[in-house]
Amino acid sequence: MMGYTSAMSRVVAVLALVLALPLAACSEKETTAATKSAPAATKPGKDPAKAREMIAAGAIVVDVRTPDEFAAGSVPRAANIPIQDFAGRIAEVEKLAGGDKTRPIVVYCASGNRSSKAKTQLEAAGYTQVVNGGGFDDLR
Repeated sequence: MMGYTSAMSRVVAVLALVLALPLAACSEKETTAATKSAPAATKPGKDPAKAREMIAAGAIVVDVRTPDEFAAGSVPRAANIPIQDFAGRIAEVEKLAGGDKTRPIVVYCASGNRSSKAKTQLEAAGYTQVVNGGGFDDLR
């Protein structure tokens, strides 16, 4: 009788494992598919719609692209402070803001990646109303 109970326990354990594997694989695929299909607009960090509103209301606009990119076209009233120089030129933003760290500021680049870095640097410097407008094409 002991051998029968031991064999039965093994069968139950194997069945539980066989039934659990497809369920685990299914939920992982669904999670991965949902993550991959999330639209770019829902990615955290950039908000072109809010940036356009702020620009229309008179926000400071900072383009962190290269001078060549800036020369090819920019948002009206934008100051060009390339991201590679940004940390050393935050004083220029302070001058644009008149020393007011609560003044709304929109930063943008070509895709939103460099402007995300600029936003982080401005917030670290104490600016409280900074929005990453994303890419130049997002703001046209």
